[in-house]
Amino acid sequence: MREVLLLCWRDTGHPQGGGSERYLEQVGARLAARGIKVTLRTARYPGSPRRERIDGVDLDRAGGRFTVYPRALGALLLGRIGLGSLRGVHPDAVIDTQNGIPFFATTVTSAASVVLVHHGHREQWPVAGKLVGRVGWWIESWLSPRVHRHNQYLTVSLPSAEELAALGVDPARIAVVRNGAEPVPVDAPTGAAETRAEAPTVVVLSRLVPHKQIEDALEVVARLHDRLPNLRLEVIGDGWWAAKLRDHARELGIADAVTFHGHVDERRKHELLARAWVHVLPSRKEGWGLAVIEAAQHGVPTVGYRSSRGLTDSIVDGATGLLVDDVAHLSDAVGELLDDPVGRTVMGEKARARAREFSWEQTGNGVYEVLAAAARGEHLPGLIAPRSID
Repeated sequence: MREVLLLCWRDTGHPQGGGSERYLEQVGARLAARGIKVTLRTARYPGSPRRERIDGVDLDRAGGRFTVYPRALGALLLGRIGLGSLRGVHPDAVIDTQNGIPFFATTVTSAASVVLVHHGHREQWPVAGKLVGRVGWWIESWLSPRVHRHNQYLTVSLPSAEELAALGVDPARIAVVRNGAEPVPVDAPTGAAETRAEAPTVVVLSRLVPHKQIEDALEVVARLHDRLPNLRLEVIGDGWWAAKLRDHARELGIADAVTFHGHVDERRKHELLARAWVHVLPSRKEGWGLAVIEAAQHGVPTVGYRSSRGLTDSIVDGATGLLVDDVAHLSDAVGELLDDPVGRTVMGEKARARAREFSWEQTGNGVYEVLAAAARGEHLPGLIAPRSID
């Protein structure tokens, strides 16, 4: 395999970029390190260059939230006749990232198409509005599985694979390659007794958008505040929903107990995680939950919702964290962990041990295996076990 094209609606530099974009870029960097030519086609955003090269990956940006899709297809068509920004791009395989809707690259290229789906978006589509939500869900749940009925699918967790199968995707064409994790920066503290905040501290690491339901983390603090008056909530991350969350904290009367840090660099992120006692991830939906593993690197257990699906894979319930069913149970579980230093430490150390099982190198190897098989006209099913590839 000599060349790969990656399609995604955003990259990690985008103000709304997150874990799914990070997954793709980490994979791209590792493919490039193998000597494979890698191009990432994505949308533009204010201040972004039209083209740049990062970690061996050539980024080509055009279009916005919706126009990124037709413009990418147009560029692929023009590239076939030697025109446009994708001229000279002749991939053996294409990763078509379906963040709700795919690019449908398989309709305009003869290269093997691998559809990357982190999770289903049925619960998230209503945020887009009634009409857009209905059309989006129809594309995701009906049209895409039929257009891609002969293509390889790639996802990041076993629950997400089950969701795809429920939409009619043949399980024999669904490969699972879990997220990796980067090591804690050498100059950053690693969670230990001496790094923990003196006051009970809950942390949330997330984009601030509606489906992440950070309101529930605020509700937890409000419910526990009378019993734990020095309780703190540290919110790491930013997004277009941030102002709503700040307003909600004021409405709950806990604004003084909450710090919104916004976007921070890697060292600061790990510094804040190292101080935390408990990590809360109250998302409505997760494909995997990279933040679970990043918190676990610091011996911090995560409490999240069972209904998010992906967290049932990244959290070993009762061992590395806790899965709950609603905000009342979320508050109870967080309160119990805050009150139990021994149990919290044991759970955190189990989480830390499991975090060591994941690396982006393993993820890159797994995705390489899937792409190479697709380029040969083969399909790979099930969990792709971590292993080195020469």
